Amino acid sequence: MKGLYIVTRYLSFIFLATDLYMYFVPNENLSKCRALDNIQTGIGMLLVVCSDYFFILRTYVLWNKNKILLAAMLFTFVSVIVACFGVAFSTIVPAAYVTSTIPGITGCYRSSDSYQPFIPFLLLSVFQLGLMILMLIRAIQSSRTNQSRLYVVLVNHKIFYYVCGFLFSVTNIITPMLLQNSYQTILNSVQFIMLAILATHMHLHLWQVNRHPHGSTSALVHIPMSDISFENPTV
Repeated sequence: MKGLYIVTRYLSFIFLATDLYMYFVPNENLSKCRALDNIQTGIGMLLVVCSDYFFILRTYVLWNKNKILLAAMLFTFVSVIVACFGVAFSTIVPAAYVTSTIPGITGCYRSSDSYQPFIPFLLLSVFQLGLMILMLIRAIQSSRTNQSRLYVVLVNHKIFYYVCGFLFSVTNIITPMLLQNSYQTILNSVQFIMLAILATHMHLHLWQVNRHPHGSTSALVHIPMSDISFENPTV
């Protein structure tokens, strides 16, 4: 998990650098644009894989490490990622690249009619909605069993991170209908980076709680992640 955390955290900087170079550096070489698009798409999808794995792991722990549920989530996630890769890369070769319609920007952009950008985000939003539903079911069960307030359980189960990831995907489904393609592709990149930030921030907070369950900086107590739940209001 530490290795995955490091990869997810610092890969976002590489993705951002590639993104900025592709969109803002003047370039009229179509072959170079396609190569940059390949690199950017690959790094972006890898960021999604790494980020969503944190949410899958969190859901797995909340469900008391149910291996059947883990297998179902991983199978669904792999299917979604394969479909996303297929949609993304199948349109790269025939895609037409144009200079941006945003004044002062002359980087590489796909023309608005060259592909359907919302399809991968539609698939991701469905998967993220499934994770949210699983988390909500578990939260309701926990609140009934321990007679805790539901909103406290939801906060402790990190509902904020799930909702944010889902809303970013929904935004990237809606924006192609409202904005020009140049603006919409930038929002795509924002989602990839924000997913990485949300996932790593969530896991970092869980690590801190695991090391200092009562806010103490002197005593280091090991608590399994499955025990980090609604009983402790400081979580």
